[in-house]
Amino acid sequence: MTSLRETLENYQVRVYFGAVVLGAIAALTLPGTTALEIGINPSLAFMLFVTFLQVPLAELRRAFSRFRFLGVLLLTNFVVVPVLVGVLVQFLPPDPMVRLGVLLVLLAPCIDYVVTFSHLGRADARLLLAATPALLIVQMLLLPVYLGLFLGPEAGSFVRAGPFVHAFVWLIAVPLLLAVLVQLSADRSAAGARASSLLGLLPVPATALVLFVVVAAVVPQLGPARYDIFRVVPTYIAFAVVAPLAGWGVSRLFRLDAAAGRAVAFSAATRNSLVVLPLAFAVPGAVPLLPAIIVTQTLIELLSELVYVRLAPKFGSDTAASATWRPS
Repeated sequence: MTSLRETLENYQVRVYFGAVVLGAIAALTLPGTTALEIGINPSLAFMLFVTFLQVPLAELRRAFSRFRFLGVLLLTNFVVVPVLVGVLVQFLPPDPMVRLGVLLVLLAPCIDYVVTFSHLGRADARLLLAATPALLIVQMLLLPVYLGLFLGPEAGSFVRAGPFVHAFVWLIAVPLLLAVLVQLSADRSAAGARASSLLGLLPVPATALVLFVVVAAVVPQLGPARYDIFRVVPTYIAFAVVAPLAGWGVSRLFRLDAAAGRAVAFSAATRNSLVVLPLAFAVPGAVPLLPAIIVTQTLIELLSELVYVRLAPKFGSDTAASATWRPS
């Protein structure tokens, strides 16, 4: 079982890109793949559950005791990045739906495959993994605030409290609670330990499943929205270049070690497109424009991550712990 898990971890980037390719092929060759939209939320909830399960309770407590790292991570994602996004959206067309799509995805930091790519880029992925619950909770609380700030009175016609409450309960609270219960069971019984071990094999397949479902459901909608997609691509490319540099700069300002600084840089650059997609579907009149804009950012980001993992190790000096750690 351990060897299978190590194999999945070693090949997870290929698995993710394979899932994207298969999803695109299915979308282009099979009829009715847009119906897979109903599977996005359940697959996301399961992916987040097995992701949270990777964070041992003791490790979670230690992460919250790293006040400086957590503070820098939150400052970067919820102060510095929003300022950057506020500048970039000024270059977008005035269409509020286009701006909403870009804001939804760029204001939400990733909490899933960012851990994988940060590990490959010799960042302290352990700290980043342990901080994922905090990142997810804070973004759900602040995202409506930022949307109101950037969109003004128009935000009220697009953004409703219901989808955010639903996302918080089913994508954060319930998966996190279940992960805690499984960990407690694993500490108290052999059956719980076996269940935890089996579930530990699933983060990579679960993430691949979400990528497949999202791409298969949304790619057929890219065609009608292609004009608006071309208009947001430069914004996404600019973000992909500037955001990791901003994250690294803030980490240097607060004197984090190199591995922790790389983790902040990866977090700043990697967005939570998979989790905000259900919020986009809940916006009246969102389809096909909003999902297409969000998935376009995902595709650009995945290509950018391949550049990050090659360049990030060149910044600062490594420590053995950050170079060898794998999720528990």
